[in-house]
Order: sequence, then C-alpha cells, then structure tokens
Amino acid sequence: MKKLLLNLLLMAVATLLIVFGADVFLGFWTRHGDTIKVPVVRSLPYNQALTALTAEGLEGVVADSVYDSRTAPGTVIEQNPKAGTVVKEGREVYLTINAFSPKMVTLPTLTDISQRQARSILEGLDIKNVVERRVPSDYKDLVLGVRYKGARLMPGARVPINAVIELEVGEGMPDFEAADSLVNDVFETDQLDLFE
Repeated sequence: MKKLLLNLLLMAVATLLIVFGADVFLGFWTRHGDTIKVPVVRSLPYNQALTALTAEGLEGVVADSVYDSRTAPGTVIEQNPKAGTVVKEGREVYLTINAFSPKMVTLPTLTDISQRQARSILEGLDIKNVVERRVPSDYKDLVLGVRYKGARLMPGARVPINAVIELEVGEGMPDFEAADSLVNDVFETDQLDLFE
C-alpha cells in the first residue's frame, strides 16, 4: 500500500512539473507579455506606412486597393488590425490602399440598343459619366455609336471607370402628325379665305 501511495505521489509531482514546465515553455515560445500597439497608418502614403510599421516590428502587407479620385494615389485607406490593437512583434498588418490608377473595364456591345439600356449597362460597370449627343437617325433613342475622348469605341475596348463616355443617340423621324396638323390648319384657312 505504501508503494502504491508513493507511486501516486510521484506521478502527481511529475504531472505538476510537466504542467509547470509547459507553461514556462509556452510563455517563452509565445513571448507572453511582449506586445506592441499597432500604430496609426491610415491616411499615410504607402511607403511611410511601411516605415512606421517596420519601426514597430510589424510587417505591412497590401491586402486590397480601391480607387477614389478624392484621395491621393498610394494612400492607406484602411488597416487591419485597427490602430491601437495590441499584437505580437512580427504580426502582419493588412493595408487597403488607394490605387495609383482607376480600374479599367471592358465595354460590351452598346450599339443598336436603346439609350436607356446602354446607360444601365455602363452604370453596371461603374461608369457614371455618360453624356448623350443626338445625331440624325430614323430611330429615336437608338444608340448608334460610342465615343471616348472623341475616338469611336468598339466592343471589347478598355476604358477607366472615371471615363466620360459619349453615346451617339438617334433623334428619330420628325413627328408627322404634328406636321400634318399644321398643313391641315393652313389648308383650311386658305379654303375659308376663298369662300369669303
């Protein structure tokens, strides 16, 4: 019985030593207590943001880019983790930057469809600057051509999303009913003058 109690006591001591040793080892391994606050890099140019992160022992990684014409190209728009977050040294900080150039899109066929449908397609591609120029045509509101900076665009052309796209839209035939009405009014007036 003494031998059994001694063995149980030795097992308990060994277990405590293993748990204590693992706790000390894990604290050392994970650098428990060694923390850094993430600096504010939002609104900084990309190179300055990288310098600030590196100085704190962190690594900056571009995770995404967006295009905003109101913000300088290469400016950090967002960061993750947020500024002030407590992290370990060597942690990656993911940055979203403002792109250096606007996103390019490929234009589909925009001719021989209504101007309303063409506008809808362009808005779906994030092109917001669309102007219309009326041109002589038998078909009213039919898109006959597409231009960018004066050059005619063919399907498959690539343009920036901030481009001003000009749609050449048909004027349509003159309204013959109004013209017929005017002719009839003139004719009736002339006939009344004859009978007077």
